[in-house]
Amino acid sequence: MQDLIARAEKIARLLKHRGESVAVAESSTGGLIAAALLALPGASAYFLGGAVVYTQAARRALLDVPDLASLGMRAATEPYALLLAQTARQRFSAHWAVAESGAAGPAGNRYGDPAGHSCIAVAGPADRAMTLETGSGDRLGNMHAFTAAALELLLDAIAAEAGTSA
Repeated sequence: MQDLIARAEKIARLLKHRGESVAVAESSTGGLIAAALLALPGASAYFLGGAVVYTQAARRALLDVPDLASLGMRAATEPYALLLAQTARQRFSAHWAVAESGAAGPAGNRYGDPAGHSCIAVAGPADRAMTLETGSGDRLGNMHAFTAAALELLLDAIAAEAGTSA
């Protein structure tokens, strides 16, 4: 967890310096993204809230995102992760939002993605999305890797907008 907190510290420093905020919508990371961002003293200066949208029911209740089939998409894709990030950003009125959806393991998900598959997105002044494939069925290891990648993507996006290096 210490390496995740080290990444979160860099994000917190940039957000505080810029007077900006972040929200989170995560699935297979199970709240680790939010936990890393909240582990720092003074997190209330930049962290607005988040949702673990592990199920369709949670996605509807917490983010008011309709059935994905009606939107022509499925979970654990970059467009879906971006939808989650954009929705969290809008619902929390945040400057930034980061979202994740994937298959932590030990087996793949019901959409046919293998364990170790995650799609991560950041919504902000410029949106970004990526896919991570760890090739591993180690659930906890994947949750950690997905969280690290999400924090890195968020850090890179904020740093690029700020005109600094991460």
